[in-house]
Amino acid sequence: MANKQTAQAQECHMKQTPRSDEVKRNVTCRINRIIGQLNGIETMVNEDRYCGDVLTQLAAVESAVKSVSRIVMQDHLETCVVERVQAGDTEAVDEVMSLFKKFM
Repeated sequence: MANKQTAQAQECHMKQTPRSDEVKRNVTCRINRIIGQLNGIETMVNEDRYCGDVLTQLAAVESAVKSVSRIVMQDHLETCVVERVQAGDTEAVDEVMSLFKKFM
């Protein structure tokens, strides 16, 4: 019984269809850029740069993170959700609605 639960727990964290190399490259590139932006903001704060400039950079990072979220959401809809619905798992729709609420 414990092995079955462990397998189910691991399964729920893995995609059935791997992400394409293009999606992986795109997301990784964007995340690396975001990390660079955050490091720059940290430097700005440590150097006592003007608050308005720091806030502008924070807004840019927020926008970049939302862009990555949209890419991952699109991939999720086109792969995981489609596969689950085609397999008769209509609970996938509830999951999608919950995810949309997190991003609205």
